[in-house]
Amino acid sequence: MTIIEALTIGLGLSYAAALLYASQQRYGALALLGTLVLAVLIANQASLWLAVALSVAIAAALHRSRWGQQWLTEIDAERLRLLCQHTLALSMLIAAIQYGGHLWFLEQGQTPPLPRPDVVDAFLPVAGGLGLRGAMETGQLDQHHPAAMVMLALVLLTGLLLKRAFCGWVCPLGLAGDYLHRLGNRLFPAHRGVPLWLDWPLRMIKYLLASALVYLVVVALPAAALPGYLKSSYHIMADVKMAQFFVAPGPLTVAAMSILILASMWRRQAFCRYLCPYGALMGLLSLLSPMKIQRQPNRCLNHSKGLACDKCSRACPAGIAVHQQRRIHSDECQACLRCVSACPKRAQALSLTLANQRPVEATSLFALLVVTLLLLPLVAQLFGLWHSNTDPMIRMQLMQMLDRLGMS
Repeated sequence: MTIIEALTIGLGLSYAAALLYASQQRYGALALLGTLVLAVLIANQASLWLAVALSVAIAAALHRSRWGQQWLTEIDAERLRLLCQHTLALSMLIAAIQYGGHLWFLEQGQTPPLPRPDVVDAFLPVAGGLGLRGAMETGQLDQHHPAAMVMLALVLLTGLLLKRAFCGWVCPLGLAGDYLHRLGNRLFPAHRGVPLWLDWPLRMIKYLLASALVYLVVVALPAAALPGYLKSSYHIMADVKMAQFFVAPGPLTVAAMSILILASMWRRQAFCRYLCPYGALMGLLSLLSPMKIQRQPNRCLNHSKGLACDKCSRACPAGIAVHQQRRIHSDECQACLRCVSACPKRAQALSLTLANQRPVEATSLFALLVVTLLLLPLVAQLFGLWHSNTDPMIRMQLMQMLDRLGMS
């Protein structure tokens, strides 16, 4: 596990524990912090020790500063979500830069001075799906991209437990879409939108892409060929092939990306709504999630004051008519809590609740998301399910024949 991966885990879990402690959920905070310390002791890895030391130093500095106290005791759902999104996006950016440098040294035929960050395998859903399938069918683990398998399982798990909180709180593509839409608002201040008759068919595209993804993983590759594929040169270099798609895009890719950028400027979160297969899979799983946005009609301004208030609906990035529903079951809901933050009466009229009507605070949702996405990879590291075991010399040799590698 690289320094940036370990530091992200250390900071994220430490901050989640501090938030729980500040919100009087002290047993949860101590359990989370104790689990982190125990995992680091078992791993006995230099990068984890350094990450935890830095995390403790930063936490102590925050605790002593007035600014730090504000981020523990006065933080609301919107600020917490933005902090989570931007911090993880920065972490991914640093990991991508390190990964790019790692590949450059391999291409030059030199041993990279920095290790390959395994978190980049999160962008390999097909490799992750085939790894999971191989583990279930043969009992053998993918030795080349185990992190892809872990991250795919974790992302789908968040959909089942926390609705599409991954989309609303974590995904860097969603964050980029928000900034592009803001830019679009400045360049095209007039009202923009997609007609309802066109919106629904466009939303189905992501489900077609998700179906194709499931087909590739479950059906396209025969069971007898699966072990051989997981050892193939193409699979070993799947991450490099994916990186090449973005670093050296062809004319068709550039055209598609340009259209996507314009669409994101025109329609809020266009990629998430129309094209993301991850979002489609999580959306379907989120229908089974025990968490739902709940509106109390008798406390809503629409009912209690007779006002035509729709601030919650206007704040929703998915365009859900929150003010007209009692409980939100939509597969587009990202549990981002923007509707709750926009509500004039906040938790009195609108909140995220469990199936038993018990409300879920933003700090609890954040902690559950952080534990799922950060603590479980640390556990996977302990059991040898995170780091790629591919010999760097093999990758160096395959770099020289990258354009000739095929799936056959």
